[in-house]
Amino acid sequence: MRRIRITVAYDGTEFHGWQVQPGLPTIQGWLEQILTGIESAPVQVHGSGRTDAGVHAIAQVAAFDLKNPIPCDNLRKAVNRLLPRSIRVTSVEEAAADFHPRFQAKEKTYEYRIWREEICPPMRRLYVFHHPYLLNEEAIRAAAPLLEGEHDFTAFAAADEKDELGRSKVRRIFASAVWREGGELVYRVRGSGFLKHMVRMIMGTLLEVGKGNLTEADLLARLQPGYPAKSGPAVPASGLCLMNVEY
Repeated sequence: MRRIRITVAYDGTEFHGWQVQPGLPTIQGWLEQILTGIESAPVQVHGSGRTDAGVHAIAQVAAFDLKNPIPCDNLRKAVNRLLPRSIRVTSVEEAAADFHPRFQAKEKTYEYRIWREEICPPMRRLYVFHHPYLLNEEAIRAAAPLLEGEHDFTAFAAADEKDELGRSKVRRIFASAVWREGGELVYRVRGSGFLKHMVRMIMGTLLEVGKGNLTEADLLARLQPGYPAKSGPAVPASGLCLMNVEY
């Protein structure tokens, strides 16, 4: 049995996220359907994490087992021929038998993009959050690094079916920064892992700082264990993209 590691890029607009959902189009669902056909037996694909409906990826990492001896380059071409054009496998390689893209991931990087000008170009509308309203962008830039370090991000996590397991919601953020690129305000965050809707809720909270509704002290308070409410609100999924996973 071969362990195969792939890198996948996708436009998440028309999908209900990464994870298989009965009767709904998902990234994992498409990959498993195609690989099962190639293998002539069920194939389960494991991803580095579950991106939500509408979230995009440049370099999602996944892995699966395969008996078929097809060379990696030929496998990549075969899968891409059958995938919708909004999903592409960009690399395929042999991996160690115990490789797991989720449990062995050390860092993940996400970007969130906000279009700040009055008119959002039609070609960008699916990949940004259009927010042309008054914001103190300098306040947002100053607040973003406050998230760096190890914190309890319970206030920045949406309800999850795994909450009943009581797992820790402490995560380490290695870098958190905001800058301008033309008409876009860009937030990039690199961390040990992310909770459900965590980046979108962080971005929503930073926007509240930019609107003057929250101070830096308010942001820091939301990182304290036992904070009694949820932060945010979560910004739309369209502006979020998984950029990279490091092992």
